[in-house]
Amino acid sequence: MASLIEDIDASAEMISYALQSSGYQADFSAQSLWSIDRFFDDNSDRGQPTPGGLLATDLGSRIFALGAYVGEVFRRNAGGTWQANDEDPRNEINVELTLADGATIWPVQRVMKRYQNGPEDSIAIYATALGLNVGPAPQPVQPQNPPQPATKRRFFDRWR
Repeated sequence: MASLIEDIDASAEMISYALQSSGYQADFSAQSLWSIDRFFDDNSDRGQPTPGGLLATDLGSRIFALGAYVGEVFRRNAGGTWQANDEDPRNEINVELTLADGATIWPVQRVMKRYQNGPEDSIAIYATALGLNVGPAPQPVQPQNPPQPATKRRFFDRWR
């Protein structure tokens, strides 16, 4: 049986691949945390999965994997060590990451807050507050307006 720490690594890699295949940036860079926020915006609404969305099934395992991904972004960019108690019945929720500066964070709990509360608990803003340089928020892609048919001008408008 794998330890929770081993599950974290495997889950983070798996969700990274899944996110990338769905069009989200998930390369473990600090900037990719904006994509985690966008993922939640696209697939949930304040604690409710979007019908047919990517959180509509397997919610618990996907939340854990997203928390593992967020924690791995911190660990890979700021340094740190995962700590888990395999005896704790809530170990997937209580797993913690002690950062190189000594701060302790609970990434799975943070992801649960983002899912429950929406954009006000932004993962990228949280990371910024903890010192990660996530860069500016990406600008939303605006759909291009289709060309409009030429309007017919009246005869007398031509002489103005």
